[in-house]
Amino acid sequence: MLTRNCLSLLLWVLLDGGLLIPLQPQPPPTLVTGPKENVIHLRGRRSHLQRVKRGWVWNQFFVLEEYMGSEPQYVGKLHSDLDKGEGTVKYTLSGDGAGTVFTIDETTGDIHAIRSLDREEKPFYTLRAQAVDIDTRKPLEPESEFIIKVQDINDNEPKFLDGPYIASVPEMSPVGVIRTALPNMDREVKEQYQVLIQAKDMGGQLGGLAGTTIVNITLTDVNDNPPRFPKSIFHLKVPESSPVGAAIGRIRAVDPDFGKNAEIEYNIVPGDGGNLFDIVTDEDTQEGVIKLKKPLDFETKKAYTFKVEASNVHLDHRFHSVGPFKDTATVKISVLDVDEPPVFSKPLYTMEVYEDTPVGTIIGAVTAEDLDVGSSAVRYFIDGKSDGDSYFTIDGADGTIATNELLDRESTAQYNFSIIASKVSNPLLTSKVNALINVLDVNEFPPEISVPYETAVCENAKPGQIIQIVSAADRDLSPAGQQLAFRLSPEAAIQPNFTVRDFRNNTAGIETRRNGYSRRQQELYFLPIVIEDSSYPVQSSTNTMTIRVCRCDSDGTILSCNVEAIFLPVGLSTGALIAILLCIVILLAIVVLYVALRRQKKKDTLMTSKEDVRDNVIHYDDEGGGEEDTQAFDIGALRNPKAMEENKLRRDIKPDSLCLPRQRPAVEDNTDIRDFINQRLQENDVDPTAPPYDSLATYAYEGNGSVAESLSSIDSLTTEADQDYDFLTDWGPRFKVLADMFGEEESYNPDKVT
Repeated sequence: MLTRNCLSLLLWVLLDGGLLIPLQPQPPPTLVTGPKENVIHLRGRRSHLQRVKRGWVWNQFFVLEEYMGSEPQYVGKLHSDLDKGEGTVKYTLSGDGAGTVFTIDETTGDIHAIRSLDREEKPFYTLRAQAVDIDTRKPLEPESEFIIKVQDINDNEPKFLDGPYIASVPEMSPVGVIRTALPNMDREVKEQYQVLIQAKDMGGQLGGLAGTTIVNITLTDVNDNPPRFPKSIFHLKVPESSPVGAAIGRIRAVDPDFGKNAEIEYNIVPGDGGNLFDIVTDEDTQEGVIKLKKPLDFETKKAYTFKVEASNVHLDHRFHSVGPFKDTATVKISVLDVDEPPVFSKPLYTMEVYEDTPVGTIIGAVTAEDLDVGSSAVRYFIDGKSDGDSYFTIDGADGTIATNELLDRESTAQYNFSIIASKVSNPLLTSKVNALINVLDVNEFPPEISVPYETAVCENAKPGQIIQIVSAADRDLSPAGQQLAFRLSPEAAIQPNFTVRDFRNNTAGIETRRNGYSRRQQELYFLPIVIEDSSYPVQSSTNTMTIRVCRCDSDGTILSCNVEAIFLPVGLSTGALIAILLCIVILLAIVVLYVALRRQKKKDTLMTSKEDVRDNVIHYDDEGGGEEDTQAFDIGALRNPKAMEENKLRRDIKPDSLCLPRQRPAVEDNTDIRDFINQRLQENDVDPTAPPYDSLATYAYEGNGSVAESLSSIDSLTTEADQDYDFLTDWGPRFKVLADMFGEEESYNPDKVT
């Protein structure tokens, strides 16, 4: 205290004696609004004879931040020694914030802050001050620089930059693991704890401010609790009409844990209900959902009892010593009786009926039964939505099904319709079953060749060749495995040119029976084939196949089947064929002309020698229209029998082979012709090598069958005058030439004979 007083006294003496010129005194108290004592003295210019006082130069001011007063805050004062208070000195201010933040009174040099300052925004301002002559505008003092510092006040509390802070600690953690952990913390009792943390600022002129934050401490769950059923027995009631797969009840075990530690798995303990029921876990509610695996029947069994076990899915090995993490409960299910529809004895009824069965014929029956305790009668009817009611009828009491129309399998082979059974006591309870009616085929149509075949056989075909494979079709809907038989018709089986080989697979082959076929002899063959089926009654049909003979090459390839090609050589062009035809026509014309000329010559010779009986015979032989065979004999044998002995060969026909003549006895010259002919006839009759049409034998019976009877000169009149040839005119135009020749001589004119 004494030292402090001494220092105060020394400072007063110095100031009062003018030894010190304080440019900046001690800053006044912060909230004082009265006159300030902050002064900066500027050194002025003095004469050389005047003693210069040296002073302490303060180069900074202080101003409070966040000033809330009604008047501008006083900062300090500028003052020059040359200012005598006469108003001749002017003070100026420049630098940071001059004019906007700070102002100066030009006369007095007082500096004020005209707005509130924030040290956290700008901690200090650098300014320059100068004193000038108000009249001459010349500086009285050199420019002086000073600083105004913003004085900090405790206006901001401390803050936690990354809050809020969250920490977790496992429940049941021992004391000391985390300093803030409380002993025996249990998440099931309290899940989260809050800790208030405070940070205090001890600095500042107004004292320290405190900043606070809250730390949330969340307990992490562990699987330390087993699931437990709230009750040991669960009772469920299930209608017997419940569908398979439907949920029929729920049970729940409670686990105080959370998250995956609370996940529970349910299982049915093997026993009474393992085959009929199943249980699954609802992931949202952790309940056990009991589902039906098979249909229930009240009339068969009315109640079921089984056990269900609940256990944790995720186990924590640290808590195995606590005990088994599972629990067991008993489930009792009571089956409720439901009024059910009648039940058919079969899931599907299949029946058969022959087509064309008389209307009203019973083909089968269906049966349904009411299985409820109080059984009821059942009525039957055909579902109107199907077409079975138009073809069939059903008896409503006994369920027999009968035909309502004639059935045709070729039109519809199968009928499928529904039959409905309803209870008489409750017609709304109905059940439905399908009836399948198969229409059996009656063998109505015979099998026939399926397609028309164009069959050809080669001229050079060999016996045993298959020239065509044929198949047959039956318009009946024949059963599977039906065999069709092929064979020749009975009339064609006698010396057949072709035969049928049955392959026993509903096909057959046409087989040749000859060694070669000639188109010149027969171009077409008609082969009747009989085809019959194996159904009842057996139906058969005869199908005629046309086989054409064709010309083929050596490989059996058909070259031509046309009739015109028979007479045409192979490989000739049209021009060559025309040339050949012209040559043939010319040759025919020459032959006809030659024959005509020769015939004319013979006629002339006949006319000149008509007095000769032999010539007359020759003339008759050429022109006799009534003769059936005019060249059947040689009259020369009659005229000279000795010549026949010399000529040993027969001249009426051309012999096939040359044979030795037979030795015959000589004939005398005076032998009668009749005896000669009879002798020759006898020889021919007993000769086994003589043909049956010997000329002499034929001549003996010449004229049979002619209207003129025999024209032989044998047994005729001895003289020509004794004969009357007038009857030749009555025999018709065929004997006109003879009538003219043997008639009156004056009436015959050889020139008119043609």
